[in-house]
Formats: sequence, C-alpha cells, structure tokens
Amino acid sequence: MTLIKEIEKEELFLLNTAKETLQLSKNINASIDVLIRKTIGISVNVRNGIVENVEFNNDSVLFITVYNKFSKGSVSSKDFSIKSIKKMLEIAVNISKYSSSDFFSGLPDVKFLCFRSMELDLFHPWEFDIESAIKMSVLSEKAAFKFDKRIVNSEGSFFNSHVTINVFGNSLGMLEKYKSTRHSTYNCMISQDKNSMQRDFDYSISRKIDHLVKPEILGQTSAKRAVSRLGSRKIDTMKCPVIFSSEISHIFFSHLVNAISGDNVYQKSTFLINDLNMRIFPDWLNIEENPHLKQGLGSKTFDNEGVATAIKSIIQNGVLKTWLLNSYNARKLKLETTGNCGGIYNWIVSNSNISFEDLLKKMDKGILVTELMGQGVDIISGNYSRGAIGFLVEKGNISYPVNEITISGNLRNMWNNIVSISSDVDRRNNIQCGSILLSEMQISGN
Repeated sequence: MTLIKEIEKEELFLLNTAKETLQLSKNINASIDVLIRKTIGISVNVRNGIVENVEFNNDSVLFITVYNKFSKGSVSSKDFSIKSIKKMLEIAVNISKYSSSDFFSGLPDVKFLCFRSMELDLFHPWEFDIESAIKMSVLSEKAAFKFDKRIVNSEGSFFNSHVTINVFGNSLGMLEKYKSTRHSTYNCMISQDKNSMQRDFDYSISRKIDHLVKPEILGQTSAKRAVSRLGSRKIDTMKCPVIFSSEISHIFFSHLVNAISGDNVYQKSTFLINDLNMRIFPDWLNIEENPHLKQGLGSKTFDNEGVATAIKSIIQNGVLKTWLLNSYNARKLKLETTGNCGGIYNWIVSNSNISFEDLLKKMDKGILVTELMGQGVDIISGNYSRGAIGFLVEKGNISYPVNEITISGNLRNMWNNIVSISSDVDRRNNIQCGSILLSEMQISGN
C-alpha cells in the first residue's frame, strides 16, 4: 500500500471516529469538542558517516473536552474503540462535576467557527525511503568535512519527514479535517584550530521535500559557519548598535507574541497592558498575520478550538492593532476571539528593502548577533538580558567573531530603536523577518 492510500484510509477512519464520538456525546447533555491527531513519519540520525538512529513514528491521540454548564473536563486516549470513547466521555463529565465553575469557559460562539476548510496546499507526502534519507544525511556531512580541513568532527546530520492528520469537531455542528507534511534536514559541525573548538549548524524545512536545501549546500553552510567562529575574542563592555541576523530575528519578535497573548493581557502580566492602538514600533514597520499562505509552515484554516483563521494586521505603521485571543481570554476581556488558540500563523514583518551587506554598512560599527543563549526576558517589565555570540563589525565589514558577551536593554526601547530591517528574509519559522538593526544596546564583556 502506498503512503497516500494509507493516509487516505487513516483519515477516513479518524473522521468516522470523530463522528462516533460526537454522536455518543448527545447522551450526556453537555457541550463537547473532539480533536484527533495522527502523526506518521521517520527520523534518521547520522554521525561521522555512521547511522546512529532510525525512528518510525505512528502515533494517534484522541482529545475530548466536555463543557458541563460552566465547568470543564478534559481527557485523552490512544484507544479509539467505542468502549473506550464511552468511558472517556463518562470520565470527562465526572471531571467537570468536580471542576470549578468558570463563567468564561465554553465552546466558541458558532459565528466564529470554520465550517469549510480552505485548501492551503500543505500536503506533499514522501514515501519514507530510508536509504534516501540516510544518503541525504551522509552527503551533508561529507560536504562539510570536505569544505575545510579545520572541520574535525560532527555533532550529527538529521533528516525528518512527517505527515500529520487533524480532525476537529464539536457539538455546534462543526466537523473539519486537514492534513499536512513537514520535511526537514539539519547538520551541525565542529571546527578546530590551535586555540579553540567551535560548533555551528544549518537546517532546512519545507512542506515539499523538493524544496529542501540540497544536502551538499547544507553541509557547506554549516561548515562555513563553524569555521567562521574560530578565533573568537572577548570584547570590552560598551554601548553600540546591534544587528540580529535573520536566522534569529524571529526570536526578537517572539517576545511581542508573548506580550500581546490574551492570557498575559487579562492577567495584566505584560508591560504592553495599556498599549493597544498605541505606537510601539517605528512608524514604517508593519506586521501582518497570514494564516492562508499556500505551503506556509504556519498556515492553518482554523485554530485549536475550531475558530476560522483570518488575515489581520498585528502592527500597522508602528501601532499595535490587536491582542492574540482565544475564546476564553476574549470573554475575560469582553472582546472577540482572534482565532489564535494555539499560537500565531505566518507573521510577515516588513523590511526596508536593503541588502544585508547594506545593513552592515548602515551600522558601520557594532555587533552582529548570530546566536542567543538564556531566557532573560521579563514580559512584565520588558527588561531584556541574554547571552550572545556573533561578530564585531567595523567600517561596515565583519571583523572577527566574539563570544562571552551579554546584550541587554528594555523591549520597549529596543523596538523603538529599530533603524532598519534588511531583505534577507528567513522563511523557516512562523515569524518571517530579515536582519534587524537597532541603534543601540548595552554590551557587557570584559
């Protein structure tokens, strides 16, 4: 049986299971939603040309949530038999009887639900060819070793290919499904000279396997990065401009996601609590959320509670236009859900339409940050402090690698201090952004 036929068979089975569950739930006199998720795939790990690990995944799970008036009970199981489903419903109802009553709990309003999933071109299966997967990983490593004699070891070369089937339904009449694929490769190499050893990596991810970066290119890039970090130096403490490279720029904007998430807003645990419809970025900067990008890594036609997703403006001319809400925290705030139960979808950050090289020249002298460490970000105050690795830039050119530094500031100031964003957009994450130039940050070194 081919993979596609197997998936079609599984999809029909999961859809019928959801229908059976919703039918059985009619006897319990409560609202209910049902989510079934199945993941099928392989993972291959090669290190120094030797296959260290091959994994096959075939996992399914059924989630049932019961809303008994304003009380909630949730259960999950891998057993999809009718007997098991009946028991799950019984347990969920019993849990709800002992749960605290919460007026804001319940299914979304029916007007927000998705009753017709749109086609987003997310499903591009591959036949799980183990030999080809191993070959890709080996080629990536070989190319890295061949790139430079200072590449002395490997931390591993990985290949992953997975198919996910999602079925969601509730007692309001919604029953929708979609399936998606995700293929990825990763390579991490170790370089060495007389004074030190360094490591660095590169990866590729796509809905279509043909869109992955060629293994040889991936290996060469990871090797080049590892070699470029040899000779890292410490630098003196100072204040200077900073560039977050496009590989990590999504992390910079992920703090905005946390700061405007509904849970943090209604609990008043965000420094942006009073900033809705206020300017928090330069007036040229825009962020649009587009859940409907074809083959998008963050594309989704409905969120985790069945609410239809929609294209919307997050930041418009520097102004914060919305919170990120699910049904629960929307009710808490006396607002409407934004369809963000479960996260965000394809944030597109505007840029200044200049190249990365021009961005370096614009900065002239400062620090290019290529890797961040630690979790020193306080969403309540906006204070920011993280370990960093990168390069010193002098006269618009990369001079030498630096390490053992800490960059710090406050997110409000950092966002307002964005000077420019280059056009080297990294599309491997939910947040798609180029490299970001900030006018000044505190650098702690020697």
